[in-house]
Amino acid sequence: MPRPNILLISTDQQRFDMVGAYGNPAVSTPNLDRLAGQGVLFENCYVQNPVCAPSRASLMTGRYVSAHGLHANGVDLAGHEELFSRRLADAGYDCGLVGKLHLGACSDGRDEPRLDDGFRVFRWAHDPYPGSPDNAYHLWLQDHHPDLYTTALHERGLFDSMPTEAHYSHWIGEETIDFLRSSRLRDKPFFFVANFFDPHHGFGAPEEYLRRYDDVELPPIVTRDGELDSKPPIQAEASKESYGGHAPGYTSYTDEALRDVRKAYYAMVSLVDDEVGRILGALEDEGLADNTIVVFTSDHGEMLGDHQLMLKGPFMYECAVRVPLIIRWPGVAAPGERRSELVQWVDLAPTFVQAAGLPIPPTSQGAGLERLIRGGDPDWRDWAMCQYRDSGHPYDPPVHVTMLRHDRWKLVVHHGPPATARASSGELYDLEADPDELTNLWDDPTSRATRSALQGKLIDVLVATEDRSNPRLAPW
Repeated sequence: MPRPNILLISTDQQRFDMVGAYGNPAVSTPNLDRLAGQGVLFENCYVQNPVCAPSRASLMTGRYVSAHGLHANGVDLAGHEELFSRRLADAGYDCGLVGKLHLGACSDGRDEPRLDDGFRVFRWAHDPYPGSPDNAYHLWLQDHHPDLYTTALHERGLFDSMPTEAHYSHWIGEETIDFLRSSRLRDKPFFFVANFFDPHHGFGAPEEYLRRYDDVELPPIVTRDGELDSKPPIQAEASKESYGGHAPGYTSYTDEALRDVRKAYYAMVSLVDDEVGRILGALEDEGLADNTIVVFTSDHGEMLGDHQLMLKGPFMYECAVRVPLIIRWPGVAAPGERRSELVQWVDLAPTFVQAAGLPIPPTSQGAGLERLIRGGDPDWRDWAMCQYRDSGHPYDPPVHVTMLRHDRWKLVVHHGPPATARASSGELYDLEADPDELTNLWDDPTSRATRSALQGKLIDVLVATEDRSNPRLAPW
C-alpha cells in the first residue's frame, strides 16, 4: 500500500459546536457532516492556546506553548523548532500550503518570517486585509477581480463581504483544487494545508450566505444575569472592552448588532463548508480519496456573546478552547465513529508523522491518534492542558491563565504574583452537572477538596510537559 496523502483543512476561530454533526441544528454544514459520517469525530479536542499563533505553533511542532516558546501573537517561533511538514518533505512528501500560517509577527504590513517549513508550494496570505505585498490572495484578487480589489482597498470591511467568487474563502478552495488537479508532483505522496481565515472576525460574509440565515432561529446566548460576578475580574473587564481595549466588548453591542454578528458567523461557516465540499469533490475526481487522510479542525474558538464575552483572549470556556476535529482515514477510521477521549492539537503532528511511516521525533509532546481511531487506546492520557500567557493583545498588568481538563472537571487557574501583579483567582466547573460553565465552584467550600486535587494534578502535568528532549549523554 502506498503511503497515504494527507490533506489538512483548518479554519480560524471556529467553535466545536459550529458543525451540524456536533449537535447544532441551526448551522448548515452538510459537507462537514458527510465527512464526519465517513470518518471519526472527536468530541473533545482541545487546542493549546485560545489565540492564533501560539495554538498554530503547537499544531506544527507537536509541543505545548511552554515548550515551543511562541507564547503570544506577535512572537516569532524560534528557528530551531522543527515543523512536522519539514519532516514529511524530507521523507519524500510533496508539501504545500495556502492561506494563513501565523508562526511569527506579521502585522503592519510586514511579511511573516518564513521558517524551514518544507513547503514546495507556499501561497501565503495571513488574512484578506491590506497588508504585506506578498499576500497571495491580493495578487490573485488583483488579477481576477481588479475592480473589486481597488474598491475594497478604500474600505477594509468589503474584504469580508466580497461576492463569493472573489472571497478569501473561495480563493482557498480554488488554490487547493489547483494543487490537487494541476500543481502537485504526481510521483510523490502529498501533504497539503488549506488554512481558511473564516469564521474569524470581522464578521462579514457574501450576501447570498447571509440570506441563508434570514429565517433560521439561532441558539440563545449562553449566560445568566450576574454570571460574571463570580468569575475572575478580567472577564468583567473584557466584557466592556475586548482585546485589552482594542475592540468593542459585549456590553457595546445592541441586541440587533449582536444578532447580525452571530448571523454572519454562521454564514462564514457555511461558506467554508461549501468550499470544503468543492475540495472533497476534486479529491474524488482525481481518484485520490481512497488514499488520502482528510482532517478538518480549527485553531481555537470564539465567544460570540456567550458568558457576556466576545472574540477570544484569556478565556478557557469550551466555546473558546474546544474545536472540531474530524478525521477521514480510509481503511483505518470506521465510518461514523465518535470518540469521547480528551485529545489535543499537539496530537496532530505525531499522527501525521506516523501515518507517513516515520518515527515520532523526541521533541514531540503529543501522541499519535491512530490507535484511538482504530478503536481505542487503554493507555490514552486522561487530561488536556491549555496555556495563555498574555497571548492576545497585551493587558496591563499581564494576564496568565492555565486550564486543566480532567474527567468531568475543568480547572482554570488565573495566576497572580510573582507571574503578574494581578490577584490570583480561578474557575472550577463540573462539566457533567454544568456543561454551560455558568456556575464557578472555585470558592465553593464543598468543592475545596476537588479543587485541591486538580491543582495537584496540574502541577504534575506541568512537570510531565517540560521539555526534556535534550538527550542525556552520560550519568554525570
